[in-house]
Amino acid sequence: MSTVSVDERAISEAKELRDQFQRFLREYEFGMREVETKISILRDEFTHHHAYNPIEHVKSRVKTPDSIVEKIARKGIEEPDFARIREEITDIAGVRVTCSFIADVYRLFDLLTAQDDITVRVVKDYIANPKPNGYKSLHVILEVPVFLSTGALSVPVEVQFRTIAMDFWASLEHKIYYKFSNQVPAHLVESLTDAADAAAELDLRMERLHREAHGVPQRQLAPPPPRVVGV
Repeated sequence: MSTVSVDERAISEAKELRDQFQRFLREYEFGMREVETKISILRDEFTHHHAYNPIEHVKSRVKTPDSIVEKIARKGIEEPDFARIREEITDIAGVRVTCSFIADVYRLFDLLTAQDDITVRVVKDYIANPKPNGYKSLHVILEVPVFLSTGALSVPVEVQFRTIAMDFWASLEHKIYYKFSNQVPAHLVESLTDAADAAAELDLRMERLHREAHGVPQRQLAPPPPRVVGV
């Protein structure tokens, strides 16, 4: 029976790397939870003190190690270390806020980013400027402070704001692209684009109905798009 020599040093280094990566991901989890708390407070305030709650539901996630490695490869990051990953990949922690109407998206963006401890790094407004395939959403990279035993740490968190119709379309589009391994037949791509137009029209019609039913002037429901902070 043959035996395999064990390199204790290699094992120790592997465990240390594992522990460092776990600590690295935990920082993003803490940042994500800070943003979730802020959104939860806003939702509770609207629920208890206002006649209307603009937040339908909230989802959040931290990228898996495999997903981070895949993104490192896609971005062509050579010899990555934790500092480089922090700099190059800003969507490791993500929160998605689904709203009833487009105006709610901008309203929540304003309320969240007006908070003193929030720093806005990047705004990508795919509602005002949809992607060619029809994708719509408001993407924001925020930095939020996390207070650890070792001191304060600023953590980037991507927040996506979208309406119910946008979220439904994006979910379907993702499933179709996954089904075909991103090689979607042309006729399905065309149908998805048409569906995005239909979802956009539905958003506008439902917002008009809401405005008429509640007697709210349009200027209050449709603030101007947020200023682009970065690219």
